[in-house]
Amino acid sequence: MTSFNDFGLVEPISRALAEEKYLTPTPIQAQTIPLAMQGRDVIGIAQTGTGKTAAFALPIINHLHTKRLRPDKKACRVLVLSPTRELSGQISDSFRAYGRHIRPLAVALAIGGVPINRQVRSLAHGVEVLVATPGRLLDLVNQRALRLDQVEVLVLDEADRMLDMGFIHDIKRIVAMLRKERQTLFFSATMPQEITKLADAMLRDPARVAVTPQASTVDRIEQRVILTDKSAKPNLLVEVLKTETTDRVLVFTRTKHGDDKVVRALQKSGFGAEAIHGNKSQNQRERVLGDFRNGKLRILIATDIAARGIDVDGVSHVVNYDLPNIPESYVHRIGRTARAGADGIAISFCDHEEAPFLRDIERMIRMSIPSTDKRTGERPAHRPAQQNAGKRHNGRPQRGNHQQRGNGGGNGHHGNNGHRSHNGGNGHQARPSQNGHQAGHAQAPRQEADAGEPNGIGNVTFLQRPNEPRRNAGHRAR
Repeated sequence: MTSFNDFGLVEPISRALAEEKYLTPTPIQAQTIPLAMQGRDVIGIAQTGTGKTAAFALPIINHLHTKRLRPDKKACRVLVLSPTRELSGQISDSFRAYGRHIRPLAVALAIGGVPINRQVRSLAHGVEVLVATPGRLLDLVNQRALRLDQVEVLVLDEADRMLDMGFIHDIKRIVAMLRKERQTLFFSATMPQEITKLADAMLRDPARVAVTPQASTVDRIEQRVILTDKSAKPNLLVEVLKTETTDRVLVFTRTKHGDDKVVRALQKSGFGAEAIHGNKSQNQRERVLGDFRNGKLRILIATDIAARGIDVDGVSHVVNYDLPNIPESYVHRIGRTARAGADGIAISFCDHEEAPFLRDIERMIRMSIPSTDKRTGERPAHRPAQQNAGKRHNGRPQRGNHQQRGNGGGNGHHGNNGHRSHNGGNGHQARPSQNGHQAGHAQAPRQEADAGEPNGIGNVTFLQRPNEPRRNAGHRAR
């Protein structure tokens, strides 16, 4: 398909696309839209920024227009689940934009961080489309403000991030409330084992669409690593911002506290910066995102979960102030730059404790990222994860060689024994390793949008002293 006119969409949608200046469909749109219009279940493997939202929204709106039904009270015909408030808001905005010439088309948004009463009222007479985060959706169901037995189409967006955030059991509860005769569109950037099992249980004879290798890094992104001492990171970030030619800069930390700490350090050095994380109110987050989108704010500090809904063109640099302890998160982070055909730069700070995270990342993307050593203390030198990885030039794939580009997501290369390190403080549940075990034994509690700090000792392992008899649980030694 070379034009949106080739899909046979109804005239009101085609008119809205022309007004949005949509001309040529992206690969995920070209492959998904015809299948979805046929009523097929679809598994789409695609990263953020590839046009996924239009890929499922356009055929859904077309279906709603051609099959006119009045939704029942407290019910919805289409349910779209996404992991974060920001992403949910963007999806609902897209539905309204593409369906602006279709009446009636009631689109409701159900997210945390805002009063629930307004959402209850918006659902009272039923809606065509409901976009929601899992936690708030279940709150509405529990209050009997919503019923799910009339859902005709279910969309699960960014399923791998749902797994990271501990939403997997909520998703299963929600799916159990839906009728079996439905269409399911399932999207994920990566397909770890747990997500594959979930998709197998939810979908019927799905068509599989993969527009890029799983968890591959974008060719237009120049990647660099700076080896540094942990204490030197604040000054190093200031140095990078002063020496690099930047437009918008997105800086990732591992925790909410880390976000605020970096903001204070930058403001002290004369840089205007703001943070976005779960402790901010929804109004604060929307204001900061709006300032970042329109260019009023040039430096945004974010955690992984909060940044999931950031879809902003013109991000010239992504800085990993803290390396993620989940390799797939690295791909999601740097994918925030090099959008809309532009080039981008991803700079990662790596201290001694983060060296294992860097090795896991390099294994997954199948390249050794060029590094500069600015450490002052004596630490073991960094070794590339794969001596035989394809040679790259300046952090980009070298053209003309036959090395397969990174397609590591889901291959399970997480370390010598198949387990991923679970250090760090982002509160994400570790993904399953290759042998099916999960790092840590505690089930992550349900989190709303971006709760992300650790709040328990569920991942602590208690070791028995050698040569001592095992004590019975619950009895004190005498």
